[in-house]
Amino acid sequence: MWIGWIEFDILLGDVRSLKQKRSVVRPIVAELQRRFAVAAAETGWRDLHRRAGIGVAAVSADRAHLVEVLDAAERMVAGRPEIELLSTRRDLRRSDDD
Repeated sequence: MWIGWIEFDILLGDVRSLKQKRSVVRPIVAELQRRFAVAAAETGWRDLHRRAGIGVAAVSADRAHLVEVLDAAERMVAGRPEIELLSTRRDLRRSDDD
């Protein structure tokens, strides 16, 4: 079994409050969950209104499929016009790795 995750560091556009931030971040998280059948959540900078972290995790029997899913999720987030993707971090592990 392969376990993979990717974390996005995002700069939000013209957002002036945490309420506006939620209105931008929630649809991105929901779309990730719906399109890719992954676990996704806001994971960082929860107290800043122009910055967000979104984490995605997935499990697969096949490493190539897992890489494909994480790549597609990254392309989707990078393509959102209302945000700027500052950086990503990712890791893949096999369940029997030490």
